[in-house]
Amino acid sequence: MPVPTPSSPSGSVQSLERAFDLLERMADAGGEVGLSELATDSGLPLPTIHRLMRTLVTCGYVRQQPSRRYALGPRLIRLGESASRLLGSWARPSLARLVEETGETANMALLDGDEVVYVAQAPSRHSMRMFTEVGRRVLPHSTGVGKALLADSSPQEVRALLARTGMPAATDRTITTPDAFLAALEEVRRAGYAVDDNEQEIGVRCLAVAVPGSPTRTALSVSGPAGRLTDEATERIVPVLRAVATELGETLRGAAPTP
Repeated sequence: MPVPTPSSPSGSVQSLERAFDLLERMADAGGEVGLSELATDSGLPLPTIHRLMRTLVTCGYVRQQPSRRYALGPRLIRLGESASRLLGSWARPSLARLVEETGETANMALLDGDEVVYVAQAPSRHSMRMFTEVGRRVLPHSTGVGKALLADSSPQEVRALLARTGMPAATDRTITTPDAFLAALEEVRRAGYAVDDNEQEIGVRCLAVAVPGSPTRTALSVSGPAGRLTDEATERIVPVLRAVATELGETLRGAAPTP
């Protein structure tokens, strides 16, 4: 049986998989890397990486900096914006159910590089309600969705991310040290959900869970005034949040094409 060459269909598929893997590794590293870093992380030979990156540069998905490092390119923006709109439409029924059953504002967020980006929201019907602009980007250390998104990351990955972003205090309740944040992530894993308790904005509380099985790191949350999102309300809301997240994960997996 002949071994596939890079020009054969099987070789082309392998090159495509490797190219996407490199793009994802670049995103995980904050969007800019050097060839040696990619070689260490991916295990691919430098000539292979150089060939793939040259193709990605030609297509506009990567650009080479004056420093010779590689950065994610502007052509990815259009793809990301279109994907975000689709994700928002797929999530709309789930967010509507959360609002109906919890009474609070429901949000969907993704981990995009080192930041959390809100891609969909359904507002509470209360006159006093939380509002987060779709497309808003925040640092993960001060949000419930950030904790939910990073809970399964290794301590090394989390520390590297925090070193790149810093940990500025949004309020006097914001976690501002890596050790304290890692302890908070351990609590998320133990409890099965994350809490933002006045850490992003005073007077606001947020409950969040990761969407299991999502093709990309995704979280759902409900947010509202701290006076309404009490410990008693949390006991009622978290099971609903988990159930809706599980259903949304199945929806997102079904929306993705199967091999």
